Amino acid sequence: MSVAHRYVVVDVFTDVPLEGNQLAVFTDAAALPEEVLQRLARELNLSETVYVLAPEHGGDARIRIFTPAAELPFAGHPVLGTAIVVGIERGLAQVTLETGAGAVPVALRRGAGDGLAPTGRMERSGYGSMHQPIPTWQRFERERELLDALGVASSGLPVEVYVNGPRHVYVELAREEQVAALSPDLRALAALGELGVSCFAGSGTSWKTRMFAPALGVPEDPATGSAAGPLAVHLARHGRIAFGEEIELRQGAELGRPSLLRARASGSTDAIELVEVSGAAVIVASGEFVLG
Repeated sequence: MSVAHRYVVVDVFTDVPLEGNQLAVFTDAAALPEEVLQRLARELNLSETVYVLAPEHGGDARIRIFTPAAELPFAGHPVLGTAIVVGIERGLAQVTLETGAGAVPVALRRGAGDGLAPTGRMERSGYGSMHQPIPTWQRFERERELLDALGVASSGLPVEVYVNGPRHVYVELAREEQVAALSPDLRALAALGELGVSCFAGSGTSWKTRMFAPALGVPEDPATGSAAGPLAVHLARHGRIAFGEEIELRQGAELGRPSLLRARASGSTDAIELVEVSGAAVIVASGEFVLG
C-alpha cells in the first residue's frame, strides 16, 4: 500500500519567498523507513532535509538532518526553520528540538515580536533565536592547502576550525569584494574532508560571508546558521567585536538567494556562556511523497 509523507519547503534566514536557504521539513517522519532518509534528501537536493520525530528526552520534537550526501548531528538553518514550522503548527512561543548534538531551544516570535499563539489559520512566517551548542576550536593544520584551494594568499585572523556538531574553518579576507570574487577549487576543498569553509570580511557589526562544503554535497551554501555562531566566537576571541555584541551576516548574494543572519557570543575566551543565532523563515510550499 502506498503511503503519503507530507513535507513543507521553508526559505530560512529571510522573510522574502525565494530568497534565503531552502529547507525541506517532513513534519511527521515516523513512518519513513530508515533506508529512504538519505535517498529522499538526495532526491530533493537542497542543502538540508529534516525529518521530525517524537521526542525522546523531554523536548518538543526530535529531528534528523541530512544533506544530499550525509547526515549531520546539528545544522543551523535546519534547526531554525524546523522550529518555526513546529511553532506555527502547534502554536508555541518556544520550541526545543532534540538534535544529534543535544537539545537546542529556539525562542519564536511573529512579525515585530508577538508570540506565536494559536490563531485558527496557517501562518507562513516567523522569527527565531536559537541557543547553539558551545563550539570547541583549534588551529587548522592544513592551512596552506586550504588557502591554495581558495586562491588566496593569507588570512587576516588565525585559520582555526570550530566544532559545534559540524566542523567549520574560517578565513578572513581584507575586503568584502574579495569574498564576492572567490572562485575556489571545489575538488581541492573536498579533499580536505567533511567540513565547511567560511570566508568572511567586514568590520564592526556588519560582515559578509560565503561558505563552501563540497565534501558534504553542498558546493556553496546560501545561509549557514551553524557557521554563524562560531564566527561570532571567532571574531570576539580575536578582538574584532566585543563579547555580547550582535553581528549581522550577509550571505547568499552570489547564488541569487540573499540571506541575513544575526549572531552573538557571550562570555569570554576562557568561558563562552552563550552562542545565539537568529533569523526569519517563511514557508513557501508544501507537498507529499508517495512511496511504495
